Amino acid sequence: MRKIILASASPRRRELLAAAGVIFQVCAADGEEKITSDKPEEIVRELSEQKATAVALNFDMEEGTVVIGADTIVSYNNEILGKPVDESDAFKTLKMLQGNIHQVYTGVTVLIKKNGKWEDISFSESTDVSFYPVSDEEIRTYIVSGEPMDKAGSYGIQGGFGIYVKEIRGEYTNVVGLPIGRLFYEMKKHGIELRG
Repeated sequence: MRKIILASASPRRRELLAAAGVIFQVCAADGEEKITSDKPEEIVRELSEQKATAVALNFDMEEGTVVIGADTIVSYNNEILGKPVDESDAFKTLKMLQGNIHQVYTGVTVLIKKNGKWEDISFSESTDVSFYPVSDEEIRTYIVSGEPMDKAGSYGIQGGFGIYVKEIRGEYTNVVGLPIGRLFYEMKKHGIELRG
């Protein structure tokens, strides 16, 4: 059976892979993130590649091992919205997003060890998300839950703020943090089965 490693500490990515029937180990990447692009789709690919590479090169991996790295960012009006620095930052971000369409980008890099070398498959996925209008009180109540504090764009679609989602154009799991459908599609194109 092929060894699969998720190069991410994200509990949401772990849940998505497990729900898809993938048996894997978690080995979170360490190291400083370096960005050379200002385009969201290129930024997430760069970051996912850095995560996957950091894990692949820091451990002695057996032939056939698959390492999956991923990174997600939220963008609105060409501005990248990272994790909030504090509660007022989360409030400002959520206030700006409500009633508008924003984009969620996830970059995925899969490294496969073949003949002693690492082969690279990399892609990014984009999903449009819009919210119904949300009151200041509803935003504050959500922030008090603590949920937005470790999430890009200050919200988790699978959590408490999901009730305000008006429309999604694209893959839902991409907004959660890992576009499972696209991942399986790309692996199938390269003859790699992630389950069993």
